[in-house]
Amino acid sequence: MNSQDDLRPRYPMNRRTFVNMAAAGAASTLVQGNAAAAQSVPKARNVVLVHGLFADGSSWSEVIARLQAAGLNVTSVQNPLTTLPEAVASAERVLARQDGPTVLVGHSFSGMIVTEAGMHPNVSALVYVAARAPDAGEDYAALAKTFPTPPASAGVVFDGDEGRLSEAAFLRDFAGDLPEAKAKVLYAVQEPFHKALLAGKTTHAAWRSKPSYYAVSTEDRTIDPDLERFMAKRMGAKTIEVKASHLSLISHPDEITRLVLEAAGQPV
Repeated sequence: MNSQDDLRPRYPMNRRTFVNMAAAGAASTLVQGNAAAAQSVPKARNVVLVHGLFADGSSWSEVIARLQAAGLNVTSVQNPLTTLPEAVASAERVLARQDGPTVLVGHSFSGMIVTEAGMHPNVSALVYVAARAPDAGEDYAALAKTFPTPPASAGVVFDGDEGRLSEAAFLRDFAGDLPEAKAKVLYAVQEPFHKALLAGKTTHAAWRSKPSYYAVSTEDRTIDPDLERFMAKRMGAKTIEVKASHLSLISHPDEITRLVLEAAGQPV
């Protein structure tokens, strides 16, 4: 049996089990993170960013500006939010256009895309920002159910097969640490997702073979922070914790940019 198999969650896992495991392994979490950071990552000048649910590619604007100022070539994928295979294909088309080592970055749901599309040969490192990080073939919904249900889940509304977040939930549970006026602008450009997207499962787990980095949002009300910590620990990612809502890429772009630059082997 591959030793990595021991890190796969056994269902069910209650909160007490996770907390006890996390407390006992706090020191090893730091070791794993330092080990990931110490890996020799290829120097990359390309960064591909992928957005998740309730957003569009412009959600990366604050990070894009900072990465461009550092001299990197940056592309933000417009995720179709239709099915997982179509979303992965959209990222892979962008990855194929890159001219060398590329850091692939995903926020929220797009961690699913990063995990699958990250197998592309141009991808040199992966960065997860408050993102899903499933194993190959894993039922993410089943994993998430072993942790407390985040408040934002109650705010998802559907019009037929299209889902979106209600305005109240968006402002409170998705973008809670942003100025209300800015959060309302983001709400106005919210991209609806298709129900079929949520049924997708990854067939590969790129984090098993590529250097990985994770930014946990400690005040997250869209994905449980302890679930984020669990996924980061399981992949042995270099992990930072940001006191932020789910939208740390907007409220704390400096921290997120530094993590991406580190993954790119660039000066931080």
